[in-house]
Amino acid sequence: MTMLNRRRLPVLLAGLAATVALPALAHHGWAWAEGEQMTLKGKISKISMAPPHPMLMVESEGKLWQVDLGNPNQTERSGFRGDTAKPGDAITALGNRHLDKTKLHMKAVRITLAGKDYDLYPERIRTN
Repeated sequence: MTMLNRRRLPVLLAGLAATVALPALAHHGWAWAEGEQMTLKGKISKISMAPPHPMLMVESEGKLWQVDLGNPNQTERSGFRGDTAKPGDAITALGNRHLDKTKLHMKAVRITLAGKDYDLYPERIRTN
């Protein structure tokens, strides 16, 4: 390997690592979500508490939505755990919808189940 190639290798590897990491970072942040909040009402069809973030599949008006919750620790701090709800339970999710309207996907800031609020991102909750 020439001296020039040895100098370029770390730069190329760093660029490759950044390219691989960016989609994951974008997904787990808020950049993919709208600024406006929406309310989704439906019934839970599936609960997953697996990292990197717990999520619910919610059936609403005959469509299946993916509702991302906070990271596992954050979700548990809100009071919501894997045994808090079960498939078939009615739920209301307040959050931010995916920018791509073809995706039935939102990031919840609050979920309400049996009249109890679970505030996943209390600092982001906007009520009118």
